[in-house]
Amino acid sequence: MVDVVISGTGLYHPEDSISNDELVMSFNTYVETFNEENRDAIEKGEIEALKPSSAEFIVKASGIKNRYTRSKQDILDPKKMWPYYTERADDELCIQAEAGVLAAKQALKNANKTAADIDGIIVSCTHKQRDYPSVAIEIQDALGVKGFAYDMGAACSSATFGLSAAIDSIKAGRAKAILVITPEISIGQMSFKDRDSHFIFGEADTAVVVELAETCQSDNMFKVIDSEIATDYSNNIRNNRSAFDRCSPDTMYAKDKVFFQQGRKVFKEVTPMVIKFISNLLGENGLKTSEVKRYWLHQANANMNRIIAEHLIGKDYTEEQAPTVLDEFANTAGAGSIIAFHRHHKGFNPGEYGVLCSFGAGYSMGCIILEKL
Repeated sequence: MVDVVISGTGLYHPEDSISNDELVMSFNTYVETFNEENRDAIEKGEIEALKPSSAEFIVKASGIKNRYTRSKQDILDPKKMWPYYTERADDELCIQAEAGVLAAKQALKNANKTAADIDGIIVSCTHKQRDYPSVAIEIQDALGVKGFAYDMGAACSSATFGLSAAIDSIKAGRAKAILVITPEISIGQMSFKDRDSHFIFGEADTAVVVELAETCQSDNMFKVIDSEIATDYSNNIRNNRSAFDRCSPDTMYAKDKVFFQQGRKVFKEVTPMVIKFISNLLGENGLKTSEVKRYWLHQANANMNRIIAEHLIGKDYTEEQAPTVLDEFANTAGAGSIIAFHRHHKGFNPGEYGVLCSFGAGYSMGCIILEKL
């Protein structure tokens, strides 16, 4: 039997951050200007007046208090309200690859590995900066890694899907060690003029070293007991932007070309799916939900995670059992559960279990049971 372990993780995020208060001030300035400029149409009932937001509303709806970004000034400018990134020359490292390299180097250090020890790289995230050449291959070149590299994605489950692919490749004997990198610049998909979603996403980049247990040199390794991925098609979370937009210029800037969702439906449908998904995988491995020391859940909505934790652990669960990083990072798409693991994987005794789980658009779900060695 081949034992596979997670031996190191890395995390990078931009230095600048935007608080709820800052974001709301910008949004409400935009709302006031819009309503004033369209007063006549609003009074005639031709269009609806926009509603202001508040920091309290954001926390109550999501649990988010802050988010990191590379484009703070432009996002907060009421005349722009969109991230701006300077395009780099083709012979320069792209923004996403640069972020991935920084996270990867930290993960390698924590795993006591070098680039020479890595056989493959999987970049799995919600949005890629370009279609080709692969961002993973660019990172591979920057790090000096031999072997293979490829991009993939499964929305907010991208990291766990990437980890599952790495685990399977190692078990199949295709590699001894693989870097799974999730560089999420998902803030670029947002509309900062939409009250219901302008606060959701933040930027962060993670990396995970997955390897054979026999090659591991880390003092803090977790063995993979089992992993499972699943999908169930839904239109409730969607972004229609693609390379085909230039073929339909009349709609290339339409509202559906950014993130949009039917939040209440997502909440109602996904929450029980995740509870069942985790419970079933634990049961298949002879484990009870109460036997898990820590759940590293996808960081999308604090209220959703609370309900999931209450069903799996009990209403008296603690923050240590189901840690939250959502308040600091906001929703970082595929990176969220990895950030939770990276920040809160200490304090385990050998033989104790943890569960890494993601869920998001698709619907997609990924779950990995880990045991501390």
